[in-house]
Amino acid sequence: MKLYIPTYSFWLVASLLALPTQASMQNEVTRVPRIQVQGTNHYYVSNRLPLEASRLVALPIGSIQPKGWLLEMLNRERNGLAGHLGEISVWLQKTDNAWLSKDGQGQYGWEEVPYWLRGYIQMAYIFNDTHMILESHTWIEGVLNSQRPDGDFGPNIKFQNDGSRDFWANMLMMFALETYYEHTNDKRVITVLENYFKYQLTVPDEKFLTHYWQKMRGGDNLYSVYWLYNRTGNPALLELATKIHRCTANWEMKGTLPNWHNVNIAESFREPAMHYMQTHNVAELEATYADFNEVRKRYGQVPGGMFGSDENCRVGYSDPRQAVETCGMVEQMFSDEILMEITGDPKWIDNCEDVAFNTLPAAFMEDMKALRYLTAPNMVISDSKNHAPGIGNKGPFLTMNPFSSRCCQHNHSMGWPYFSKYLWYATSDDGLCTGAYSESEVTAKVGDGTTVRVEETTHYPFVDKINFTVHTLEPVVFPLYLRVPGWCKAASVSVNGVTFSVDANPDSFICIRRLWNEKDLVVMTLPMQISTRTWTENKNSVTVDYGPLSFSLNIGENYKQVDTKGTIIHDSRYQKGANPLLWPSHDIFPLTSWNYALELNNSELAFTPQIEQGAWPKDNYPFSALTSPLRMITRGKQVAEWSVDKYELCGVLPQSPVKTQASEESLVLIPMGAARLRISAFPTTTK
Repeated sequence: MKLYIPTYSFWLVASLLALPTQASMQNEVTRVPRIQVQGTNHYYVSNRLPLEASRLVALPIGSIQPKGWLLEMLNRERNGLAGHLGEISVWLQKTDNAWLSKDGQGQYGWEEVPYWLRGYIQMAYIFNDTHMILESHTWIEGVLNSQRPDGDFGPNIKFQNDGSRDFWANMLMMFALETYYEHTNDKRVITVLENYFKYQLTVPDEKFLTHYWQKMRGGDNLYSVYWLYNRTGNPALLELATKIHRCTANWEMKGTLPNWHNVNIAESFREPAMHYMQTHNVAELEATYADFNEVRKRYGQVPGGMFGSDENCRVGYSDPRQAVETCGMVEQMFSDEILMEITGDPKWIDNCEDVAFNTLPAAFMEDMKALRYLTAPNMVISDSKNHAPGIGNKGPFLTMNPFSSRCCQHNHSMGWPYFSKYLWYATSDDGLCTGAYSESEVTAKVGDGTTVRVEETTHYPFVDKINFTVHTLEPVVFPLYLRVPGWCKAASVSVNGVTFSVDANPDSFICIRRLWNEKDLVVMTLPMQISTRTWTENKNSVTVDYGPLSFSLNIGENYKQVDTKGTIIHDSRYQKGANPLLWPSHDIFPLTSWNYALELNNSELAFTPQIEQGAWPKDNYPFSALTSPLRMITRGKQVAEWSVDKYELCGVLPQSPVKTQASEESLVLIPMGAARLRISAFPTTTK
C-alpha cells in the first residue's frame, strides 16, 4: 500500500519553480506538482491573515451542477431514504423537537437532525426543489430563532454528572447554517454564530468540550470558527480557535491515535491540519498525514480507501472481512475534500474517489431506499443476524434496513452532495481547479472577473476521457488546473485538437494558462491499466484495479425481504405512521461460489485479465452488478478450506500462496462499488 509521506516544504518549492512567467501566461501548458499560493482569490471568500493563505477555495453552493451518473445518485437519494427520512425517523418529527424549541427543550434533539439536514439542504438547492427547500428552511428558521440571551442556541443538553454543555450537535448544525447562508446571504446566520462563539469563549476550559463525542470531534467546531473569521475578521475568533484546539482530544500523538472509533478517526484526523492554518506549524499538518497513515498501516491494508474497524478498530481484527460504518465513509470523503483545499495535495482526492467509487455505493440498495450500517471489502453475507464477535457489534448490523442505524441513517445524506460541492475549486490566482472527476457544470468568476461556465462531460471513472468545454461571453485569461490521479502514469491533454507534451507525473496537476474563448475544448486522457496491489499485512492477498476502480468477484446475489421493524438496531426509532411496506428491508445471500484464489506466476497474474466495456446503462446508474459498464475476465481456483466461519462471516483470508487441487476456472470481476456481496482482496495460488 502506498502511504502518504509529508514532505510539504518540498512541494511548495517545486511548485514555485514550476510557475510560468507573466509574459507567457497565455497558451502555456505546464506541470504543477502541488497547487501553490499566488495571492488571494478576488471573487471568493479565502483565508484572512494571519491564517495560512488559501491554496484552493471552495465555491459557493449553486456554483456546481452535477450531471450524469452523479446526478442520478443524488436523484435516487432524493427519492429514497434521505429525501423521505422526515416521514420515517422519530428524531425528525417536529412535535416536541428541541431543534424547533425557543428554549432548547424537547424530547427529540441531538445529532440526527443536523446530520441529515446538512446533506438534505444541499440536495434541495441542487435540484431547486421547492418542497425540500421549504422543509430545510423550517429547520433553519427554528435554529435561528432558538438563540438565547447568553448566545447559546439549539437543544440545551447538559451532562448529568458535571452539568457541562454538550456542544456536539451544534457543531453539525453549523454546517447546515453555512450552506443556507452561502445560498441566501441571510445575515442572521452571521449574527447567530457571532453570539454563539462569544458564548463559547465564556465557558471555562474545564466545562468546554467535555465527554466523549464532542471532545474527539472538536475540529468540526474549529471549522466553523474559521468559516466565520474569514467573513468578519473578528480577532476574538482566533482566540476561540486556540481554545477549541486546546480542549479537543490530541490528534497529534506519535505512533497512535487518541481513539479508534472509525467515525471519530475519519472525521477528526483533519483537526491538526485545520489548526495549522492558524499556527503555520508544519508539525500539525504532518500529524494529520501521520494519523491517516497510522490507521491504514494497522487496519487499512485493504481496497476501497477505508479501514477495518467495524465500529472500533480492534487489535487482531484487520482482515478485509472487517467492515466500516457508512458514517465513516462519508466523513472520510468530507475530510479528504477539506484537506485538498488546505494543502493543494491531489492525494486527498485520490482517496476521496477511492471511497466514493469503490466503497460507498455498495452500502445502499440500488434505489437508495435502505442502507446497512457496516460494509466490508470481503463480504459474502449481508443479513440481520448477530455476527459478534466476528464483527465488533452485537446485533443486526449487516442488513439493508431503512429504519435502522440511527447515525448512518441520517448522516449518509451528505456523502454525494458534498462530493458534488467539491468537484471544482477556485484557485488563489483566480482560476479553477478540478477535484474529483465527474460529469458536471461549474459557473464561476475567473481572471479579470469574467463569469465562465465549464461543462465537464465524461463517464469517468468507467472511461478514461474527460471533456471540458469553456463558455464565456468574452475572451478571458485564467489558469485551469487539471488533477492527474496517482494511479495514472501517462496523462495527456489537448486544447482545441492540439495535444500538448507535458511531463504529467502521477499526483500532480496539468495547468493550462491561456486566453480562453467561447467553446474552447480541452480533452484530458487518463489511460487506465490493469494493475494489482499486494496486501502483505493481510496474508499477501491481492486486489485487481483498473484505473481508479477496484474489482470484486461477481457473486450471485439473492435478496430476501425481511421484517423492517423486526431487524432494526437497538437504538433505532421510527415514527408511528412510518409504513414498513413502503420501506422494505433485505438480507443478501450468495447464489454462487465466492472462495476463489487468483493464479500467480512469479508474483504476476498468470492470466492477463481482459476488460470488457459494455453499453452505458440506460438509467445512468453504473453501480449495479447486472448493468455495470465494465467487467473483467480472469482465472482462478476454488479454495475449499476458505469458507463461512462460525460467526457466519466470510472466513479470514488464508495465507497466500494457497495450495489447491481445484481446476482452473474463468472468473468474472465487476467494479467493487457495484457489488453488495464481494471478494475484493483475493488469496493467490501458484500456476
